[in-house]
Amino acid sequence: MSTHYRKDRMNKTITIETRDGSFSAYVAQPVVTSAPVIVVIHEIFGVNADLRDTCDELAHQGYLAISPDLFWRMEPGVDMSDQSEAEWEKGFALYTAFDYDAGVEDIATTIEVARTLSGSNGKVGLMGFCLGGLMTFITTARKGADASVVYYGGSTEKHLDEANDIKNPLMIHLAEEDEYIPRAAQTAIIDALRGNPFAKVFTYPGCNHAFARHRGSHYNEQAAKLANLRTAGFFQEHLR
Repeated sequence: MSTHYRKDRMNKTITIETRDGSFSAYVAQPVVTSAPVIVVIHEIFGVNADLRDTCDELAHQGYLAISPDLFWRMEPGVDMSDQSEAEWEKGFALYTAFDYDAGVEDIATTIEVARTLSGSNGKVGLMGFCLGGLMTFITTARKGADASVVYYGGSTEKHLDEANDIKNPLMIHLAEEDEYIPRAAQTAIIDALRGNPFAKVFTYPGCNHAFARHRGSHYNEQAAKLANLRTAGFFQEHLR
């Protein structure tokens, strides 16, 4: 089968319909016209510049990347940085009020749409950061995906009763000095997945939460590059 290329990558926003209403999703398209899709789940700051950068990077790697707005039921279009106390306060308020079950359904709907998007080859990976990491873990357990990657999913340790339901390839990145996922929680996550043949867990010494957030105060270039390299190899293995 031949591969066809467009001259330029294109980014756009699409609308995804559900029985409860509709929400937007940022889409970064690769130059190839038939590619695996990766659904990217946001942190507490919404589909912001960091998430759009992540989608754009995935598109450069040849994936069709899509990031849905999971806060749409509370406030559509949240787009914040982590640079002010007010943004942190609002982000935590959204996080506290967030409905995990509804979020799983929205992600599952996004995955269904992703499989049929123009330019999709039908395979869909899932990845998320912080809140998005937790949602990736839960969605993988409940709904499945062709491959899933979790970056420092906050409160994952509270959902380990679902670990045995994970039947698809899963990779987890944990920061050893994570101020939101303490060592005991990390140990519990590692132990819960130790016997799962589908799961891989990597830890990063000396790193804090959000070590892979491009503009974050705890960004660690070396660790982020290593985690992203592992992620790239993982998706290459399972989505190509």
